[in-house]
Amino acid sequence: MTFTSKSAVTQVQYLDDEGNVVQPLPAWADDLDLLINFYKNMVLVRTYDKKAIALQRTGQMGTYPSHLGAEAVGIGVGSAMAVDDVYVPYYRDMPTMMMRGASMAHNLLYWGGSERGSYFNRPDGALSEDFPICVPIATQCTHAAGIAAAFKLRGERRVAVTSIGDGGTSKGDFLEAINCAGAWQLPCVFVINNNQWAISVPRAIQCGAPTLAQKAVGAGIPGVQVDGNDIIAVFDVMKKALERARSGKGATLIEAVSYRLSDHTTADDATRYRPAEEVNDAWKREPVKRLRQYLHHQGVWNEDKELAWQSECNQQVQAAVEQYLATAKEPPEAMFDYHFESLSEPLASQREQLIEKAMRMAGGEHG
Repeated sequence: MTFTSKSAVTQVQYLDDEGNVVQPLPAWADDLDLLINFYKNMVLVRTYDKKAIALQRTGQMGTYPSHLGAEAVGIGVGSAMAVDDVYVPYYRDMPTMMMRGASMAHNLLYWGGSERGSYFNRPDGALSEDFPICVPIATQCTHAAGIAAAFKLRGERRVAVTSIGDGGTSKGDFLEAINCAGAWQLPCVFVINNNQWAISVPRAIQCGAPTLAQKAVGAGIPGVQVDGNDIIAVFDVMKKALERARSGKGATLIEAVSYRLSDHTTADDATRYRPAEEVNDAWKREPVKRLRQYLHHQGVWNEDKELAWQSECNQQVQAAVEQYLATAKEPPEAMFDYHFESLSEPLASQREQLIEKAMRMAGGEHG
């Protein structure tokens, strides 16, 4: 595969919809244990996703953005990164964050309204430097460019990685960030999860270009489009982009073409604007089945292993849910403590007033 900054972009794919090989696989894909690990994590985050939606529906968690259909993108990106790289996520990035050390319980805490969900260790045990989830659209891209600039100034062989939805690529923050990354040759990788729908806006009217990867041309950086339902392709493209950045050759833009099989969030009803036939067709291309079929073809996965792993996933998810539900609520003043390093006099006064009011209410007083 060759990265290109020309206008013509060819999609990278190794497995078709049924898990058949369509071109010679990269050498690392001979490691079937690695592919099984990819698959297990994809099934785990899908199991978690279903449970998280159920928690929101039963009033035990706040609004939640499903990642159904994006498992190959998230696990592929997270698995490719080095432990000391820095990830700057957007709100649909739980799978990548899990590979970076954030547990399922952390993610539940975050969507349950606690910033403690953003505080976790890397897989090697060190405190993570990854950024918290970014809900404002595209602002995480400028953060990633700034982090990458710091790495370059310090002479560190580290890479800043950020992701964004297809709709976010129309925002100025995204365009400014990739332009900066190109002008300064920053060690940064931008990953677009092109899931075809920006809430109710379809990809077809989001941008006039044939691909979103072509937005890299104006920034002077390579752009590549990958089949986002093929984790072998996602991981391979990501590894090459990271190696390029780490060796001082600058940023890369990756467009991973997937499909949002869920509503935008639990506050959305996609049946109002999306035809059922389109969704049904997308299920035929989904990433979990594709990798499972390939592993079946290789003789390393079967029904017994599938059932055993699904049972294990259910147990792990339930344990995370119990940990989340057993976590004590934070005091109201936490809203000040997480937003400010130090408080001005007016804010300190407001914080004290809030504490006093909370104590009165706890004692049965109101008003």
